[in-house]
Amino acid sequence: MNTLISKIQIATILCAVSSLPLFASAGETANTVSTSAGETKIEIKDFAFNPQTITVKAGDKITWINHDEEPHTVVSVEKQFKKSSALDTDQQFTITANAPGTYTYYCSVHPKMTGTIIVKG
Repeated sequence: MNTLISKIQIATILCAVSSLPLFASAGETANTVSTSAGETKIEIKDFAFNPQTITVKAGDKITWINHDEEPHTVVSVEKQFKKSSALDTDQQFTITANAPGTYTYYCSVHPKMTGTIIVKG
């Protein structure tokens, strides 16, 4: 029985240690977005928009930057802003969030990639 418990304890420790880089990566990507007065940047990386949800003021600029090796697009579900062309690596797309409301968007190449912009008046 002691051998079984030891193997379980070792497995538990190994699982905990092996998941540490995953949590560190998640924390690192959360800090990659940059904002300045009137401008917010959304990173496209690892087939995701980061951050997935943002809140901005009406009149603010929002810029997406593709850091993946694959092309991505930015398309408004409700056609609240013009859609981007396919963004290659390191290309950018910028809009101005004019009207207050909630803007949902996705990548037309990879429709599971989604995001939300909340625009306050």
